Amino acid sequence: MQTINELLGAVLPEGKLVTATLSQPRRKEEGAYTKVAVKPVLLKNELHYQLAYHYEKKVTHDNLTPDDAFAKLSDLLENEMRQALFCTLEADYQVLISKKGKTGILKKPPTKKEAPNLSHNRKKTYVLDEGQPVPFLVELGVMNDKGRVLAAKYDKFRQINRFLEMVRDILPALPQDRKLTIVDFGCGKSYLTFALYHYLAVQEGFELNVVGLDLKADVIEHCEALARTLNYDGLHFRIGDIADYNEFDAVDMVITLHACDTATDAALEKAVRWGASAILSVPCCQHELFAQVRSETLEPLLSHGILKERFAALATDAVRSKLLDIVGYKTQLLEFIDMEHTPKNILIRAVKSGEPDTGALWQEYETFRNFLGAEPYLENALRDRLPSASTL
Repeated sequence: MQTINELLGAVLPEGKLVTATLSQPRRKEEGAYTKVAVKPVLLKNELHYQLAYHYEKKVTHDNLTPDDAFAKLSDLLENEMRQALFCTLEADYQVLISKKGKTGILKKPPTKKEAPNLSHNRKKTYVLDEGQPVPFLVELGVMNDKGRVLAAKYDKFRQINRFLEMVRDILPALPQDRKLTIVDFGCGKSYLTFALYHYLAVQEGFELNVVGLDLKADVIEHCEALARTLNYDGLHFRIGDIADYNEFDAVDMVITLHACDTATDAALEKAVRWGASAILSVPCCQHELFAQVRSETLEPLLSHGILKERFAALATDAVRSKLLDIVGYKTQLLEFIDMEHTPKNILIRAVKSGEPDTGALWQEYETFRNFLGAEPYLENALRDRLPSASTL
């Protein structure tokens, strides 16, 4: 009769094992694991076995070489577990160990029909695929010329793809039959501006006129030169600020990432007055309501500076979201990936939906605003677009 070690020697070294499960602990101990799941994985192009130890409220893992896995599984079955199931493509092997230590191994027809996926981490599907060189990512030092994402830039790569996922979701809201005009206020180094242009123009085939705006002359000069190097003919960069920018009468999409305090509100006002079909905004440094908010009910919270700061930031974005809804947008607050030098990770995504609200949403907003005791910048900026403009 085949022994446990003979079975392990037959299925482990050559990678025949698809899965295994060890169960039925010999001793019931509080806080101990109750089963061990085993699967083959490929680490640095070498076969290993991952052992997953299942506790009541957690799972821990070990990745072992075939020899170490052999020794560990042999020890587990000799001293800790009474039962195991080893599955290969050729057969299943049921291991049963009696209380007296007698071992029985039953060979059964295979239940697994496909070879195991040896990838240790399943590859995430990105809008921009890793492994395919993307010119702007190569130029910006995120990828090498083989399409490999540099380790130090992997967070940036994830951020870019998360942003493009958010853009992809709203493509149906954009005009499909003409050139799109897009303005990115405070574009900075413009990783996301280049990403947006590449995705919409190169991958999706839109005809674009994209303008990145920033106050830093050296940054704008660098980005403009890179756009010309990449032959992104519809992408341009200009020096300027949000308040004074009036190049267009209408814009299809407005982006504002990391605009500080009421600069975000100025950009949102511009977007509304341009009739933008879509708005993407990651606010930062929401100081305005921090200085204004007053509430006896909230005093236990507001008396602590750090809590007041966080509450004011959330309340500010709630105000912005509701005001955008009132003037005819469908607004979502989404979790973004942290910007490079700030923990701010909420993105406001607004899509033009139809007629402005004439009552219920405004009443809801007024109740909230009055509770805060605040006079938000964006409300004043959009005064003529709001239901009660004549009574304010």
